[in-house]
Amino acid sequence: MGQLAPESAIALAPRLTEKAVLSVCPHDCPDTCAMISHVADGRLLRVEGNPSHPYTRGTLCRKVAHYEERVYSPDRLLYPMVRCGPKGSGRFERVSWDHALDLIADRWRTIIAESGPEAILPYSYAGTMGVVNMSACEGRLWNRMGASRLLRTICSTAGEAGHTYTMGWSGGIDPESFAHSKLIIAWGTNLSSTNVHLMPFVREAQKNGAKFVVIDPFKTRTAGSADLFLQLKPGTDTALALGMMHVILEEGLYDGDYVARYTVGIDALRDRAREFPPDRVASITGLPEDVIVDFARSYATVKPSAIRLGYGLTRNSNGGMMARAITCLPALVGAWRHLGGGLLLSSSSHFGWNRAAVMRPDLRPAGPLPRAINMNELGAALAGQQNPPVRSMMIWNCNPAAVAPNSNLVIDGLMRDDLFTVVHEQLMTDTARYADVLLPATSQMEHLDLHFSYGQMYVQLNQPAIEPLGECRPNIDVQNDLARRMGYMDACFSQSAEEVIRTALSTDDPSMSGVTYERLLVEGSIKIGADSSRGLVKSGDLIQTFADGQGFRTPSGKVEFYSEKALEEGYDPLPAYVPLAESHEATPELAREFPLNLLSPASHHFLNSTFSNLPSLMKAEKAPRIWIHPEDAVERDISSGDVVRVHNLRGEVELRAEVSELAQPGTVWSPSLWWHRDSPKGRNVNALTSDLLTDLGGGSTFHTNLVQVERKR
Repeated sequence: MGQLAPESAIALAPRLTEKAVLSVCPHDCPDTCAMISHVADGRLLRVEGNPSHPYTRGTLCRKVAHYEERVYSPDRLLYPMVRCGPKGSGRFERVSWDHALDLIADRWRTIIAESGPEAILPYSYAGTMGVVNMSACEGRLWNRMGASRLLRTICSTAGEAGHTYTMGWSGGIDPESFAHSKLIIAWGTNLSSTNVHLMPFVREAQKNGAKFVVIDPFKTRTAGSADLFLQLKPGTDTALALGMMHVILEEGLYDGDYVARYTVGIDALRDRAREFPPDRVASITGLPEDVIVDFARSYATVKPSAIRLGYGLTRNSNGGMMARAITCLPALVGAWRHLGGGLLLSSSSHFGWNRAAVMRPDLRPAGPLPRAINMNELGAALAGQQNPPVRSMMIWNCNPAAVAPNSNLVIDGLMRDDLFTVVHEQLMTDTARYADVLLPATSQMEHLDLHFSYGQMYVQLNQPAIEPLGECRPNIDVQNDLARRMGYMDACFSQSAEEVIRTALSTDDPSMSGVTYERLLVEGSIKIGADSSRGLVKSGDLIQTFADGQGFRTPSGKVEFYSEKALEEGYDPLPAYVPLAESHEATPELAREFPLNLLSPASHHFLNSTFSNLPSLMKAEKAPRIWIHPEDAVERDISSGDVVRVHNLRGEVELRAEVSELAQPGTVWSPSLWWHRDSPKGRNVNALTSDLLTDLGGGSTFHTNLVQVERKR
């Protein structure tokens, strides 16, 4: 390639003239770190956190701190290729871009003529979260084509659905205001591994006397820094929230004025909460009764109180209702009144950018919407349970062979000889090996993009630091070229990345006031402004939400403890506890054969399957492992370091056992996600996970997953 290895480039750095480029971490993480990329002689030397950013404050997580290792990875794809061996063999031959794109367009035209455009499925997620290379590419080409719509539900939709029934949308408090809180709850989120830049604000609050509470089925890194750790049974969070409401309402600890003025349904909620006295909640959650009562009293009386709600707990069969219940709590105690009070699930809805002009839903052909396929059910969709069948996929920004649930079924589908698969990717991932046409993609260091965030309040611009390696091209350029080859001559398919960014910023939404492309070029990041329609008011440099009851977007304009909309759509109008769909309560026969609940949350060193191929991070993560409580280990004659077989009706994997009281009896924990390529017997934990959908929002159920663990003999 004519490229120096990263260590060689660093060695030469003193003799080269360096330049610093303002960059942004593009990955699926709430922090959206501001970075500075250091470049010399056209080579990326290193990255560092931008110290001028008020939220990320000059630090990077372990995953991103050596980004040059990813850019110059031996797995990096540099040229277009077509398959020359059996599917899954990873055998390809190099071709020109023109040959590859003409081949794709010709094949698509044939499929559309024979089966219609719905036989083509675009499949992507958040490998980059940029407006240009994620958002625009999810909409424009596929809307114009009339292709099948992909329901991108693998991460957040269950939580957003539950949150929305309560509050009308998913807005929340400014994470920088957590420093002003006196009681902080990390509920179903491992901040120290997945939201690391919030932790300094938590620690600042602790130094000022705040109490930090962690609620999680596993004793995570974050739990180690908590003042109180509540290790409840998996999937019982709704019961805990309703038990808290029981105590708060029965003891008169709620904020009667806020409830009367800004909520609906308090009487119905009171009746529901009476069904969950502390003794019942203790039996459901496994938490001591007195701990539940004391915690509820603290939450109601210590002000301001803030909840950081994680998406992890919503990846259960009852996950949407968990979010629904938990988001009722701040309004019940009036937490929104105070700076540093309330709840944060996601900040993404606060950014009022011009989404429609970027994604172009108006390009869809007249008539009924194209069919929708839930990305969690990819395996079933590829197994032929569609009419017309899925005959072609284009995959970018994701690695579904490794990441999608029930991966054995997904891989079976990708192996179909009659499935024409195009993969646009940076690395030779598990999914890339199943491509018919393989296209090389630019990394974040090689293209221009605009970034919002779901964990902070800043708009940021990523400027390219180096020229694209080899013949790599950005997602937007490839899709524009394919559109023109398909005969789609709409003006948007000639837009550059800068033009897409300017389109996104072309809005009169008050939250985006003063955010311009020119300012971003100089400043790198700009905090969004006040917007009364979103309940956003400025308090110095901080943003406060819903203090005066404005900004709730429910039909009533208030927090809805009782939701008529939910009832109309076939759901319980109140927060409701339902046991996990795979559990000793709901499926006792299945649980007798597979008695352990497997959790597979994000690891400390990987981000889904991103970074999982980098040697330094693989070494830090050690091996594909599973944590098991000593009681369960003794019963199975398992010791730490043993290779164990973990299995259920969907598949089996081999993992290294870690016997530890960090787990609780009946629950095992295997952080994700290793590539299949680097897993024993070529399968990671998603060979075990279910493609069942959540109660609300059609989300993933990675943690509703019964297994058996046996020592390998």
